[in-house]
Amino acid sequence: MTAIDRFQKAIEAFDKANARDPEKEVSSGAGRPKELLYAERMSEWLDKLEPDASEALRLAARCQHLERWVIPRDEYPMDRPGYLKWRNALKKYHAGRAREILNDVGYDEETIGRVEDLVMKKGLKTDSEAQTLEDVICLVFLKYYFDDFAGKHEEEKIISILQKTWRKMSPRGQEAALKLEMPDSAKRLVEKALDTPE
Repeated sequence: MTAIDRFQKAIEAFDKANARDPEKEVSSGAGRPKELLYAERMSEWLDKLEPDASEALRLAARCQHLERWVIPRDEYPMDRPGYLKWRNALKKYHAGRAREILNDVGYDEETIGRVEDLVMKKGLKTDSEAQTLEDVICLVFLKYYFDDFAGKHEEEKIISILQKTWRKMSPRGQEAALKLEMPDSAKRLVEKALDTPE
């Protein structure tokens, strides 16, 4: 099996797993599995931000939310500590499932370990690939999910979340974020978050 074939098989396996998501999201007029659509958006934005991304980084972007619905948010307390426990459980689950799939299609331990580290966000702010992945995560959130998310929460909370998101991003990611096409209401919140002292 060539390296290209192996990579394609991994992407197909990730997508097949995410295609089982029971939650649907409308895109281009059709309902699609939510996490499959998210994975495609992650790959699309990685290609835009880092066209020469390594194979491990491209794999990590595609499996960032692998089978996320398996661990529902409401299984944890609906507070900040509960949210953090949920996120940590998800990262471990995504990384573990990625390992299983990558091993099945014939990847070496070094690549599998690297994908796991990226999915677990190890070395954020010190590892350039981990930072690139974080930038892509933030850009996908701002582009596709922020406006709907903002409509469900108080403005003060949204401003705080935007400020935290901004701090997670590199200057390159922030520059890309400022160029995003967003509804006027979302743009206004972003501008307010950047102008509001933390």
